[in-house]
Amino acid sequence: MFRSHTCGALRLADVNKTITLAGWVQTIRKFGSITFVDLRDRYGITQLLFAESLNEKLEANPLGREYVLQVTGIVNERSNKNTNIPTGEIELLVNDFTVLNKSITPPFTIQDDTDGGDDLRMKYRFLDLRRQAVKKNLELRYAVGRSARNYLHEQQFMDIETPFLIKSTPEGARDFVVPSRMNAGQFYALPQSPQTFKQLLMVSGYDRYYQIVKCFRDEDLRSDRQPEFTQIDCEMAFVEQEDILNMFEGLIKRIFKDVKNIDYTNAVERMSWENAMWTYGNDKPDIRFEMQLCNLKFPSHTFPSQKDISSLISGADFKVFDEAETVIAIAAPGCSEYTRKQTDELTEWVKRPQIGMKGMVYIKCNADSSFKSSVDKFYSEEKLKAIAESCKAQAGDMIFILAGAEERTRKATSELRLHLGQILGLRKIDEFKLLWVLDFPLFEYAEDDNRWVARHHPFTSPKPSDIEMMIQNNPVIENAAEYLKHPYASIKANAYDMVLNGNEIGGGSIRIFQKELQQKMFAALGMDEHEQQHKFGFLLGAFEYGAPPHGGIAFGFDRLCAILGGSESIRDFIAFPKNNSGRDVMIDAPSTIDEKQLTELEIKLNSGS
Repeated sequence: MFRSHTCGALRLADVNKTITLAGWVQTIRKFGSITFVDLRDRYGITQLLFAESLNEKLEANPLGREYVLQVTGIVNERSNKNTNIPTGEIELLVNDFTVLNKSITPPFTIQDDTDGGDDLRMKYRFLDLRRQAVKKNLELRYAVGRSARNYLHEQQFMDIETPFLIKSTPEGARDFVVPSRMNAGQFYALPQSPQTFKQLLMVSGYDRYYQIVKCFRDEDLRSDRQPEFTQIDCEMAFVEQEDILNMFEGLIKRIFKDVKNIDYTNAVERMSWENAMWTYGNDKPDIRFEMQLCNLKFPSHTFPSQKDISSLISGADFKVFDEAETVIAIAAPGCSEYTRKQTDELTEWVKRPQIGMKGMVYIKCNADSSFKSSVDKFYSEEKLKAIAESCKAQAGDMIFILAGAEERTRKATSELRLHLGQILGLRKIDEFKLLWVLDFPLFEYAEDDNRWVARHHPFTSPKPSDIEMMIQNNPVIENAAEYLKHPYASIKANAYDMVLNGNEIGGGSIRIFQKELQQKMFAALGMDEHEQQHKFGFLLGAFEYGAPPHGGIAFGFDRLCAILGGSESIRDFIAFPKNNSGRDVMIDAPSTIDEKQLTELEIKLNSGS
């Protein structure tokens, strides 16, 4: 037996017991003839005391950081207790020890405050995983998965595996493809999601399915993306949208309780896609704080149900506003005391390439109810007051205004809102706010291709009230400049996203389950009958055998873990992540393969590859 206890197990109740520990040497501290060692394993740290009687053996077998060590000794009460760790009231008086394995000097310190940068830690990820901070992240990930499985099991869901080697049917991101040696010239694809398989399981009668499953997308990466990622993938038969929303609110609330000990008793707020875009500028708004957008000017076709208040800024001969397609303002609370330097810094922030604005206008709502603006020469104080009232600004606030093309300006104002929320401490990592976003458009118009594309995916059903509109109208766009007048532009999807603190953590829809409607959807996306059969003939065929109404949702497991753990990067919660170039720098993948493998696969690389 290598150990009788773990390094996180011993307490005062164990004093005078003889026990055996095994683990890694974290630190060594010598005080004359006495040596203290912190021994670490997955469960914690125990202080070891090597008395003078072991000096000779220590000299013959010197210890180093990350040596694998086995020790036997008697548990003592510590005179200088460490209240920062669970084992801090005891220490182990070592009687004997064995060095099980030596270690060369690690390339960085294996502590919470490590001196290793991201690249170095990813190269030696097997060492980085020993750090307590990383271990806590993986423990949280495990707790989230365990909670989800328990809840879904209690709700009679079955965990059913689906294939990883499937058919390539790219509709959004590019597929990762795998050559087949036994079928020369043909390729499998790795699934971007188990979408069609879970729908087939509904046809098969398994009315409550789930998987915590790996998915693969060959797309450009960032902190919250990886080429392989994990979903909590779920599907239910004989359900409507309300059934899905209620079931999976329950799942997330259960995870909050089990993992964070949070009783999320409030009803999850709901918001239409149009209201989210109008009020917050994006379809995954962070509703932990207000600071809503004030749409001073916008194209009439963008949100036709909204009131036009452009008269507030027109007629002042201010060309920036007059010539802009869209003008949007936000009122930042308590910022009227901002200095010129602070406003200049914010202006430079919105002018960065990733934001893309040319400048910014401000209005200070002073405490004495006066107004000061960067456009005073164009707008009277009465006009500035009217703008402030429309923005619901209070004395002491500052209004920031952006103007330009509709899509860019709305996105930029949304980003500015989040940036200010961060600066002002309104985006607290220990506060969690859930939101359902509903009533998305079913289609988007792809201007380059002059055709409709699915906003979610091609298996999403239209709202029941819009099905006839979709069936009766031809998807062909006669005049590209007037695509917004086409009936398809107003069709709503029977879809829903769950948003947590400004992040989409889950998305799903009620699915199409009738062959004729699915064919109509494919046709709307530009697929002729031959392409439909080639890509999805198996699904269309299954729909002829009594497919039930069904719907589902998939949660981004990695992202959910990151938010609950207070991190912006999902990489912190993945044991062996890829870098931003999609490389595993630890094992050096992807890599080349030898000529023999290429020959067997009948693959010839282009010259220079």
